[in-house]
Amino acid sequence: MAMPEGWLTQLPAPAGTLEPVQRRGRLALSEQSFPSRRQEAWRLTDLTRLEALFQLSLADQRSDSSSADSWPPVPEQALRLVIDGSQDPLQGVALPEGISLLEGAELEQALGHTLSRCRCASDWPVELNHGVSQQILALRIRGKVSPVELVMVASDAMLVPTRVLLLVEEKAELEFLQVVSAKGQAAHSHLLEIHLGQESKVNHGLLALGDGGEALLANLAVEQETRSHYSLVSVSQGWSFGRLEPSVVQVDGQASSSIHGLSVTAADEQFAVHTAVRFEGPEGTLDQVQKTIAADRSHSIFNGAIQVPRPAQRTNASQLSRNLLLSGRARVDAKPELEIVADDVRCTHGATVSQLQEDQLFYLRSRGITQSSAATLLLRGYCKEVLDRLPLSASQRWLGGSLQVGGMTP
Repeated sequence: MAMPEGWLTQLPAPAGTLEPVQRRGRLALSEQSFPSRRQEAWRLTDLTRLEALFQLSLADQRSDSSSADSWPPVPEQALRLVIDGSQDPLQGVALPEGISLLEGAELEQALGHTLSRCRCASDWPVELNHGVSQQILALRIRGKVSPVELVMVASDAMLVPTRVLLLVEEKAELEFLQVVSAKGQAAHSHLLEIHLGQESKVNHGLLALGDGGEALLANLAVEQETRSHYSLVSVSQGWSFGRLEPSVVQVDGQASSSIHGLSVTAADEQFAVHTAVRFEGPEGTLDQVQKTIAADRSHSIFNGAIQVPRPAQRTNASQLSRNLLLSGRARVDAKPELEIVADDVRCTHGATVSQLQEDQLFYLRSRGITQSSAATLLLRGYCKEVLDRLPLSASQRWLGGSLQVGGMTP
């Protein structure tokens, strides 16, 4: 299947900093076939929901001031930037010490480098973002800097493309939260590149909140140099169609990665998480736990790939997929993958699918707790491990410490 007829020709003419990228992306989209369920990466995807994205407007969007009034206050010393795909997020903003704008030849050199190292530069959702993104937020991080909160908004049946690039220098430290918010049948196409220099640290949170009828395509590409540490905590809820794809490569070994995720689906929503971690040097570590909760008739998908080639001796990687079904009609597909060539490694993976445990419910009810309250308590404990890891107190500030799960608020 090809792209919807005429869609590419209706896009605004390529312009600005990303003009060469837009041209290459649109050419790739015109030459690539539309994703097919014959492709393993899309085999379980409801492609009719993906096709629906091309009915949306790709027009200038202005952030909704009434929505901004309802946002929680910015944490002390933190920098909040609002990205809506059209306005300059740095307009009227004074960047704090250690954070500077990346532009000119430096930006041209860094743009797409991490995507190539992660081997995802030609993936269809990435090329879609290339073809439609009109601006980029590119920042250099030097030293230990103030926390950064990026709020990305979409509404009114619009497809909002956003692109962010972070160049984290040697020994720099960054606490970084993204809040992706959508309503009104809108959609996000988001692309993030992070390069971590030697001995740098990035604590990255991604809170993706839809309103039940929205769509999300998010690709994260992370490149780690020696002795760097990258932590990703992602929480998603409320997307009719969603696809989150974090890709991490440890280029010279001796780096550490931590990936913790929670995706919640209800009604007839479908949300997929596809992670890829590749070790290219020795003594790298990975700690990964992906949790899902599927209620009603929803469908949750997890595919986690770990690659350990021969140079990656003494790798220590752990991956666990934990899935909770709240309905007999809900569906979970989990597929952890290990590809190991190195012979001196310690790698484990596993996947579980379960329901709320009757013995735990009985224990709580025997102490005077109602059935619904008991289920809520168990769900709260299940979510807490991930929610508490979100940086900048995001769980309390943006969620009030809880998520709406299958009609319950744990």
